[in-house]
Amino acid sequence: MDGSTAAAGPGARLRASFSASVGDIIFGMEDGAVSIFGLVFGVAASSPDSHAVVLAGATGAVAAAVSMMAGAYLEAQSVRDRARAEVARKQAELRTDPDGVRQRITASLRAIGFTDEESSVVVAALTREPGPMLEYEEAVELRVGDTADIDPFAHAVWMFVADVIAASVPLVPFILLPLDQARVVSLVITSALLVVLGVGRGIVAHKSVVVTTLQTLGVAAAAAVAGIAIGRLVG
Repeated sequence: MDGSTAAAGPGARLRASFSASVGDIIFGMEDGAVSIFGLVFGVAASSPDSHAVVLAGATGAVAAAVSMMAGAYLEAQSVRDRARAEVARKQAELRTDPDGVRQRITASLRAIGFTDEESSVVVAALTREPGPMLEYEEAVELRVGDTADIDPFAHAVWMFVADVIAASVPLVPFILLPLDQARVVSLVITSALLVVLGVGRGIVAHKSVVVTTLQTLGVAAAAAVAGIAIGRLVG
């Protein structure tokens, strides 16, 4: 988190946290919706009423959300720690071998088409202070971006919230409606949510939203079929 974000108000910090975690949010919602969709339809296939469906769905939703939260935290922490270690290594290199760093940057600039004179001007500008040189190394050679400033806790919280909210969508109809009606309503509203998530995943990943939507619906359909098959077999 940079100084301007840290100095901003709670609203700005929340928006920045949301923006940094948007991939986790979409993935968490997709995972929660798909896994609980398959679970509740599997239980509903062999249950005489909604009670068992609600119990299994709620238990599964919370357990899955906690698991996803822990996974998001550990992944973000690993990415951040690795980036920080690389930045620290570059800082040490700048202190112990500044000439070697300058020569390497000059060579890389020439390799991408800069003339000797242009390379010398860029390197001279970068070496006036240690900050710009380190930022150049982070962006061009290490390519760590903002990963050294990742907040694992924020990623974990967003993942948990997203997973729980999405998991509740296929479950809520079984809380409010009789079993037969709940099946239909759950199918409709979960499918609508998965379409939205598929479109969102396509936008975030810069892929075809048609492809990502069909992929999301296909995975959900497979989960539901598997759940129903196991429910029929066991029940």
